Amino acid sequence: MASSDENELFGPPAFDLEQKVRVKKLIRNDGTFPNKELGETLAKKGDVGYIVGIGDYLQMYYIYAVHFLERGIVVGCRKKELELVEDFYESNVAS
Repeated sequence: MASSDENELFGPPAFDLEQKVRVKKLIRNDGTFPNKELGETLAKKGDVGYIVGIGDYLQMYYIYAVHFLERGIVVGCRKKELELVEDFYESNVAS
């Protein structure tokens, strides 16, 4: 089984509610986002949002509901599509 096929649910979620995250790649509608055309852009690489919910898909993967404030939408994302954004305060406390 490839590492991308490992069951993520055996461990804790990679992100917590209200954490600030950035999209690592273009995300298009795969047909699961209502009222948007198939293939329509939902989030662009570099877009920043906040985790507002955590669910699962196929009992194998965490799906993070990310609220993109500038776009005004909430998009379900996989861990591999996101990276944590360090807040100014957190990065300065560590130094």
